[in-house]
Amino acid sequence: MKPEEILGEALRVLREGGTILYPTDTVWGLGCDATNPAAVAKIFEIKRRPDSKSLVLLASDLDMVAKYVKQIPSIAVDLVEVNDAPMTIIYPAAIAGKPEEPGDRWHLAWNAVAEDGTVGIRIPMADWCKQVAYKLGRPLVSTSANISGEPTPQRFSEIPQEIKDAVDFVVPPSVDTQSTGRASQIIKLGLRGEVEIIRK
Repeated sequence: MKPEEILGEALRVLREGGTILYPTDTVWGLGCDATNPAAVAKIFEIKRRPDSKSLVLLASDLDMVAKYVKQIPSIAVDLVEVNDAPMTIIYPAAIAGKPEEPGDRWHLAWNAVAEDGTVGIRIPMADWCKQVAYKLGRPLVSTSANISGEPTPQRFSEIPQEIKDAVDFVVPPSVDTQSTGRASQIIKLGLRGEVEIIRK
């Protein structure tokens, strides 16, 4: 497949509520439209992971982040501007739909955020991932491509066949995202400027 065909197929699957296996700027990830509760539920099912656990989302830029959180702490802008390595920021108040409400374009799926209402979002350093989120028009789920509790695959060849078979589209390994092979750093921010480093 040509690069534009790969991107097009990934977007088609995401828009139809499907799941993809794709390379990110950190490790290979399982992805779906983060505003679609049914798609998010499929991700938890594939990973065999409790849906009480939160997920990391990818956004194209801070403008997109602003549509899905009630407030962006000012320090987040500084962190994004100076950041030179993959960094996930946990924002204090996500805008998410309740289980009884269908998610819409400006609400994250209720099961894509943590029980306390926070949400972890990363603006990826990989252009391909940014492009997917930008063209999709909303954040993308990005959780490691492993069964819950098992080691995170460092490369495509280490991803269990069970995972590859379970998704609706596997992005070819030829797509270059300059993956680090390591999980991102995680920083949690509070509305009053509190900063907590969760993972370096």
